[in-house]
Amino acid sequence: MGFDQLIWALPGYLLGSVPFGLLLTRMVGVDIRTIGSGNIGTTNVLRTGNKGLAAATLLLDAGKGAAAVLLASSFAGAGAGMLAGLAAFAGHLWPVWLGFRGGKGVATLLGVALAAVPLAGLAALVTWLLGALLTRYSSVGGMAAALAAPLAALALGKSHSAATLAVMALLLIWKHRDNISRLRAGTESRIGQKG
Repeated sequence: MGFDQLIWALPGYLLGSVPFGLLLTRMVGVDIRTIGSGNIGTTNVLRTGNKGLAAATLLLDAGKGAAAVLLASSFAGAGAGMLAGLAAFAGHLWPVWLGFRGGKGVATLLGVALAAVPLAGLAALVTWLLGALLTRYSSVGGMAAALAAPLAALALGKSHSAATLAVMALLLIWKHRDNISRLRAGTESRIGQKG
């Protein structure tokens, strides 16, 4: 990978670092970091009771992942696109603007997957929706989607994209380690549950 591709990691990271959940909730006088899990992502925004803000957070967090991939790909090729997508994902998890304390990356991973390998992204999206609807746990749906994305990309013959998505899936599951502990203990909050 040449320098012309590597340079896309920085704009990808900066784009991914934009904390849309925090910015949107601040517009209505709420600091999302003081509610529920304190996370800046869609599920915690939903705990404010504002479904519109939660939907906007989902779309914008997915959009920044997709935008990073599409911009870099259009200028420097698919390899740069995947690198920028990975960097955007890392930016969401560890945003420079928030002391490197960010979200868990489900929406951003979905955006990256949809832009890089649309059918794999669609498979991940369907898996996320089914997992969340059947279990009523956002964390279960998110982790299942993260695993589905690289598996679907691999099945489609997109091995490089699959490898990058697998790295993202591992990071996402690691970021969900507290959720996994709560699931085991039976104390995980269900979708729409406040506090």
